[in-house]
Amino acid sequence: MASSSSTKRVLPGFHLTLGYAIVYLSLLILIPLSAVFIKTFEMSFADFWSTVTDPRIVATYRVSFGISLLAAGINAVFGLLLAWILVRYTFPGRKIVDALVDLPFALPTAVAGIALTALYAGNGWVGQYLEPLGIKVAFAPPGILVALVFIGLPFVVRTVQPVLEDMESELEEAASSLGANRWQTFFHVILPIVFPALLTGFALAFARAVGEYGSVIFIAGNIPYVSEITPLMIITKLEQYDYTGATAIASVMLIISFILLLAINGLQAWTAKRTGRTQ
Repeated sequence: MASSSSTKRVLPGFHLTLGYAIVYLSLLILIPLSAVFIKTFEMSFADFWSTVTDPRIVATYRVSFGISLLAAGINAVFGLLLAWILVRYTFPGRKIVDALVDLPFALPTAVAGIALTALYAGNGWVGQYLEPLGIKVAFAPPGILVALVFIGLPFVVRTVQPVLEDMESELEEAASSLGANRWQTFFHVILPIVFPALLTGFALAFARAVGEYGSVIFIAGNIPYVSEITPLMIITKLEQYDYTGATAIASVMLIISFILLLAINGLQAWTAKRTGRTQ
C-alpha cells in the first residue's frame, strides 16, 4: 500500500505553496496593516487619545458601526428571504431577479450613491412622497442605512443560496409529516442548517458596510455629529496632511472591526459545532 507522502497532488509541495501564501498575504494584508500601526506609533499616547476620542470622531464611530450592524441585520433577514424565493420558487423573471442581486457588485459605489440620492431626495421619485410624512432619508442617517443595505445584500444572498440549494426538501416534508407547523419547521429544521452560512453573510455584509465610502458620501449629507462616517474623517485628515491622525482613527476602526468579526466568527464556529453534535 502506497504511503500518503507518495500521493500525487495537483498543486506543488506544501512548503512552496505555504511560502507563496505567506508572501502573498503579507504583501496584500499584513504589511499594509502593519504600516497603519507603525505610523500611529509616531504619535504620543496623549495625542493619540486626544485624536481618537474627539467628540466629533466618536460620533462617527457610533454612526459607522451602529448603522453597519443594523444594515447587516436587515440584510440577514431579507437576504435569507430573497435566497429562499430564488431557490424554492419558479416565477417569470426569476433569472432577471437573480442577476439583479449582483448589481451592487458591478455598479461603481459613486454611481450607486448618486442614484440613491436622486431617488430619495426631497424631489426624488420616492423622497417626494416620504418627506411630507416627516420621513427624511437623503442627507440623514436613514440614507446611510439605505446605501449600506444596498451594497451588503448580495453577500448574504450569495452565501445562503448554495446552502439552500443543497438542502433536501425531504427534510421539510418529514417535519410536516411529523406534525410540525411552518414556523416549527423553519426554526427547528431549516434555520439550524443555514445559520452558519447566514452568520457568514452577516459578517461579510457588516465588514463591507463599515469601510464603505463612495455610495454613502453622496446620500449621508455629512453633517457633523449626525451623519458623518469614520472613513470620511480619515479622508479629511489625509487632505489636511495629518497622516498620523488618519492612521490613528484607522487603527481604532480596524481594532473594533476585528473584535466584532472575531466575535461573529466565534459564534459561527460554536453554532456549527453545536449543530454537528445534534445531528
